[in-house]
Amino acid sequence: MSKALEDKRTATRLRVLVEIADRQPAVSQGEIADAVGVTSQAVSEYIRDLVDDGFVEKEGRSRYRVTKEGVDWLFREVKAIRRFTDHVTEDVLQSVQEDAALATDRIEAGETVTLSLREGLLHATPGDAGPATGTATTSAEAGADVSVTGFEGVIEMSPGSVAIYQVPRARNGGSRAVGTDALGAVVDTTGLVVAAGVEAVAALRRIDAEPAVRVAAGAVAAEAATKGQDVVVVASVDEVGRVTDTLRDRDVTYELVDTAGS
Repeated sequence: MSKALEDKRTATRLRVLVEIADRQPAVSQGEIADAVGVTSQAVSEYIRDLVDDGFVEKEGRSRYRVTKEGVDWLFREVKAIRRFTDHVTEDVLQSVQEDAALATDRIEAGETVTLSLREGLLHATPGDAGPATGTATTSAEAGADVSVTGFEGVIEMSPGSVAIYQVPRARNGGSRAVGTDALGAVVDTTGLVVAAGVEAVAALRRIDAEPAVRVAAGAVAAEAATKGQDVVVVASVDEVGRVTDTLRDRDVTYELVDTAGS
């Protein structure tokens, strides 16, 4: 995710840099302050930091120009923001006109429900106690699917974690080189386990575990993580790059663990 979406300072830094790019080379700090909503002194400090970081170069009094490094940073941040907004508009907003949820208790048609996301699935709970609510259009028993419309508020959703456990090639020991106790402990405490590569499947089967999927592990992990699920990816050395490439393309963070000898 874009850092500008994670903290206010980075967001302001991005806006100041955009204003400089739009006004260069003659830059009025007062005009930028008005546009961004901060003081002129704050703009001066942001510009000084941008110059120090090599994102802006000073050409003279009140004359600045965005450097190639600054343009590259803007492109990266804007691309990440675009991915986030695309996710909101395409995956979240378009799907909330009317959607199915799992009822956590008995729900009657016409009843107001609180919506939450658990393990990647939308859940509906009778009442309006949460930040996101809707109206049930069907009745359902606990555990059954219920149709919900009239969405209001924002569904709280924290991204899940992705841990990639790397398995050596077969000629280097493969699944036999993996510490089964350590891998088993991780698998037992994670809701979704996927595999990429023969060695990975063999390593899981040594601990009597079957992966949820054995194809498109990176895509599955990325999709699940964006919906709040924690994922373990067990991948052979030859498959790790494909998995991490997919996760980076989806702007999903991950932890890479070498299981050899663990």
